[in-house]
Amino acid sequence: MMDDDSENVIDFPGPVASAPEPSRDDIGEPEGPCPPELLVLALEACLFASADPRTPVELAMALGVATVDVFDAVESLRERYLRSGSALRVVEVGDGYQIRTDARLARWVAAIRGGKPFRLSRPALETLSVIAFRQPVTKGAIDDIRGVDSGGIIRSLLERGLVKMSGRSEEPGKPMLYGTTPAFLEVFGLRTLADLPTLRDLRPLHADDAGLGPVPVVPFRAPGD
Repeated sequence: MMDDDSENVIDFPGPVASAPEPSRDDIGEPEGPCPPELLVLALEACLFASADPRTPVELAMALGVATVDVFDAVESLRERYLRSGSALRVVEVGDGYQIRTDARLARWVAAIRGGKPFRLSRPALETLSVIAFRQPVTKGAIDDIRGVDSGGIIRSLLERGLVKMSGRSEEPGKPMLYGTTPAFLEVFGLRTLADLPTLRDLRPLHADDAGLGPVPVVPFRAPGD
């Protein structure tokens, strides 16, 4: 049985970044270290001008300062945005920082930007969730959990850059293992896989739906365990 990947579509605020990850070789040497009085402004300008998240090391190299100074500047910028009621936020995505708009304003930002939103069908989101929580995981295990053939959806997630092949299992036949990518973290605004909700976080949501039956009391297997 194959899922229809075109129905029950869920829209996300922005597309998956298709550009390659920035390389340290692409970062030029500053003429001199950024003056302390301009550091927060310079950090803001660097993040504003970058389409992709930037790591503390990359920012430190561009600004000519120590990484600890970058951390302090990030916190200062965050506090300034919150104090002023700004629509902007500094968020941690993957191993870097990015300036994003307040999530509450997503519908209006999407309207002015135009273009097609990033979309995932419910079956695709379900498959992606299984991979995120169980990775590295085989297609067979995904199919067993979902009760349907997930091959087509896995291929679609691979093409979108949300899922990657992570080697082969030691099971008979050595099936392919799948895991999530940095783009997955970026789309869902996560710093690391540790930011995924735990079973304890999901229990209240599960309990609200009587149709799902009692919440299973089983040990939660965190990514990497």
